[in-house]
Order: sequence, then C-alpha cells, then structure tokens
Amino acid sequence: MAEEMELDLVEISPNAAPPVCKIMDYKKFLYEQKKRDKMLKAKSSQITVKEIRFGPQTDEHDYEFKKKNAEKFLKEGSKLKAFVFFKGRSIIYKEQGQILLLRLAQDLEEYGKVESMPVLEGKRMIMFIAPKKKK
Repeated sequence: MAEEMELDLVEISPNAAPPVCKIMDYKKFLYEQKKRDKMLKAKSSQITVKEIRFGPQTDEHDYEFKKKNAEKFLKEGSKLKAFVFFKGRSIIYKEQGQILLLRLAQDLEEYGKVESMPVLEGKRMIMFIAPKKKK
C-alpha cells in the first residue's frame, strides 16, 4: 500500500503485539519534527549567571553600588553569584565575609531568594541567589 501511494512505511511501536506501523512521508515527518524542536528550544529561556565580587572589608558606598547592580540583574531574571574573595591573610575575616553576604541576601529578599547559603571554597565564600518568579 505504501509503494502504491509512493510513501514510506514507518514502524511506530516495535514492541507492541502486533507491531504498529504507519504510512507517511518520512522526510516530511523529520522536517516537521525538527521544526517543532526548534520552536520548543526558542520558547525555553536561557538562565544567565551574573557575578558580583566583594572583599571582606568592602566599603559602604561600594556595597550599595554593587547591591544596586545585583538588584538590576535579578529584575532581568538572571541568577546572581555573589562572592567574597579573600586575598592573602584576609582569610582571617571569614565571619565578616559571611555577614556581608547574609546582609546582601536580606537586602535583596524582595527580588530573589537564596539558593545556597554562603559556603567557603578555597579563598572564596560563595552564595547563589535566584530571581523570584514574576506574576
């Protein structure tokens, strides 16, 4: 029947008893499937991660400036990676770094939620903040 119609016989479900087959134009089917996949990919959103770097003894003005940028990133829908970088012997100020990141999380509470609490990795203390969903 498929040869008479100049189409392809495609096996849909080989495990069924009896196997399920369909007569169709296979090239057209592949084309439409690619098109459908492309549409789904276009609709899915890419998550970008923006970084903000602090020192353990960041000044108040610098903190406010960076907080404003973080606010902007979260409003755009980007994830935020805030970290405190400890140079040399400044690692002794771990508590100050943690306080700074927790303060940032508290200030940005209305724009995003904390994904992971501050964690010390080598010379960096890292915290992730995800944007809140828009209604």
